[in-house]
Amino acid sequence: MSRPTLWSTADMDEDLADAVDAELSLYVQQGQNPAIYDQLGAQIEQLEPLLAIQQHMAALAAVPDVVKSFIVSFHQAILNRDLPSITIFYTTTFPKLTDRFYSRTEWPEPETIAPLLSSNEATEDQIHIFLVLYRDLYYRHVYSRLHPNIDDRFHSYENSCELFNYLLNSPSSADDNSDEPAPVDLVLPEQWLWDIIDEFIYQFQVFCSWRSKVKSKTGDELMMLADGTGVWSSYSVLNVLYSLIQKSKINEFIVALKEEQGKESARSAEEVAKSISPYTALPLYRTLGYFSVLGLLRVHVLLGDFTLALKVMDQVGEFLLGGSGFGAKANKSSFTALPTLPATHISTHYYVGFCYMMLRRYPDAIRTFVTVLNFLQRMQRMRNYSGYERKDQYDQIAKTADRTLALYAMCHSLVLPGSPFTRLDDNITSTAKERYGDQMGRMSKGGSDALAAFEELFLYACPKFINANSPPYDDPDAIALLLSADPTEPAEGSPIPTDPTQRHLRLFLASAGAQSPLPTLRSFLHLYTSLTTEKLSSFLDLVKVSESDQETVEEAEEEAIQEMMVLKQNSRSLSRIVPAQGRSEKGNDASPAGLTVIGTLLEGEMISTSDLNFVIDDNTIHIAESTVGRRYAGWFIKNTERSQRVLDEIRGSPLPVFKGKVGQKQGASGTVAPGAESVAINDSAEAAQKKAPTKTVAWGGAGTRTTLDA
Repeated sequence: MSRPTLWSTADMDEDLADAVDAELSLYVQQGQNPAIYDQLGAQIEQLEPLLAIQQHMAALAAVPDVVKSFIVSFHQAILNRDLPSITIFYTTTFPKLTDRFYSRTEWPEPETIAPLLSSNEATEDQIHIFLVLYRDLYYRHVYSRLHPNIDDRFHSYENSCELFNYLLNSPSSADDNSDEPAPVDLVLPEQWLWDIIDEFIYQFQVFCSWRSKVKSKTGDELMMLADGTGVWSSYSVLNVLYSLIQKSKINEFIVALKEEQGKESARSAEEVAKSISPYTALPLYRTLGYFSVLGLLRVHVLLGDFTLALKVMDQVGEFLLGGSGFGAKANKSSFTALPTLPATHISTHYYVGFCYMMLRRYPDAIRTFVTVLNFLQRMQRMRNYSGYERKDQYDQIAKTADRTLALYAMCHSLVLPGSPFTRLDDNITSTAKERYGDQMGRMSKGGSDALAAFEELFLYACPKFINANSPPYDDPDAIALLLSADPTEPAEGSPIPTDPTQRHLRLFLASAGAQSPLPTLRSFLHLYTSLTTEKLSSFLDLVKVSESDQETVEEAEEEAIQEMMVLKQNSRSLSRIVPAQGRSEKGNDASPAGLTVIGTLLEGEMISTSDLNFVIDDNTIHIAESTVGRRYAGWFIKNTERSQRVLDEIRGSPLPVFKGKVGQKQGASGTVAPGAESVAINDSAEAAQKKAPTKTVAWGGAGTRTTLDA
């Protein structure tokens, strides 16, 4: 039932127009009298609320009826804590209405749709929190489909702060006189909670990138940025995420769950959560705390602190990634007590693998990338996978998959040839070569072309790094200096690039460039079991064989030894997954492949990553090569399946038909075999009974069709 109209819009327009015309004519007649001007301004200020109401009423009238019905039903579902309906409205109805009505425009403003929410059941606080949630969807749509201006950036930050403040610092119920905060009575689907955390970090990242471009700012934007230095600051974002983790006690919850594993009378996850905290007992806070840990991983990677990014994953990482190492034993309960959204799984593996790559732990990075790429391949076979109804989600996942494949190609090229980590998954390697075959070939050869290929893939696949601090917008002199600086010339006394992406690229290329001569050096070492440093220097073109200057020869030999030390250093790496032999204390955690997982994501042991080892005795190099046996299991399985398919095809094909006349079955020599006449007669009779007289039978492919005669 529609609400009665309190006034007529047409009458309001006429009254406002008459009032304004009368005041303006009076102002013109009496001249520029200050008193008359002040009186006119005061009257216009009194009319402004009416003008605002009129604008809101006109905007509400322009909202389609189906959108109005959706907003009312969405609000009612949240009031009733109807989680299935909320999930359908959020994951299906809202995207469909967006594509239908608001693909290129904004959704109605919260103030416009507020009159639709007034009912006897909803309190002011309930209406307010729904408007906060609606603003979250509103600004997310602006960021994804439109171009946000500075007001949108500031207001989205204020709305996020209001939402998290409501969740963290809501007062207790009216029956309780305590001033201590209490959990809120709110139910939201896991996908929405993840999108809240993910969008919060995304808007922070976009704002920092936009804020760092000083020369593109207008005068008004410079003034607003000078006044709002705390908007989207790194401290405020980190404070929100750490507060959600602390409030939910998610790390304590995971520790308690691991302690319950293996017990005969183990408590359920809900019982464990209730024993920890009232906040932990609610799925809302438990899920937000878990997603906040994954969000912290992403924020620390964006800020360039890869060690701290893995450190915050101490408990959650072991719980979620305990079986992500290829060949290691999986944690069977890791996907039951915590949310298992595909987006969180893919994002976590991407950022953890990138941290390992930047820390030069390439074996762990390759295992992490192989795990998530295998998951993505299985996901692509499931067209109607739960959680992928929204096209924007699937597009984002596909983009992350392609970037992950590029990172895998880089790590695969950085690991020395012959390493067992280059053969973890042949399917993934084949896919990487199809997609980035040219870059992988150049990266494997070394030299300047390799560095160009590394730079190309790094800039494509790396996260969008940000600066932790804002430019000095509150200092006019410093901003004027930045505006007058030439962007093509580096700042004086600053050899390090100011762009965070270029800074991390420079560090990565320095590490990759040190390995560029290693493929050539390794190819020569494979040819010998022992050789002198002088001969190796001549092979590497460091010195000529006929060189008579002893000092030059010694310098060349020293340079060759330095390159061999680089090869030795790159032949060993810290790995979280190690062979289980000799580790009796963790023998129960070993997988059938003989591997076991060590501790947290930062822990590990030094392992050999190459099949080539050497020692230097005086001026002689002794080389030992360990040949890795071929993995026959996959070859036998593949050929067994192929043989089974051929056998099934043979069994499903019709029998061959004798082409000769009855009684003239010939042997190999052309004569009729003894007793063959009666057999041929019986076979022909049976064939005539089973087959129609004129039916065509195929055997052996085209060109072998014959017709049976009656």
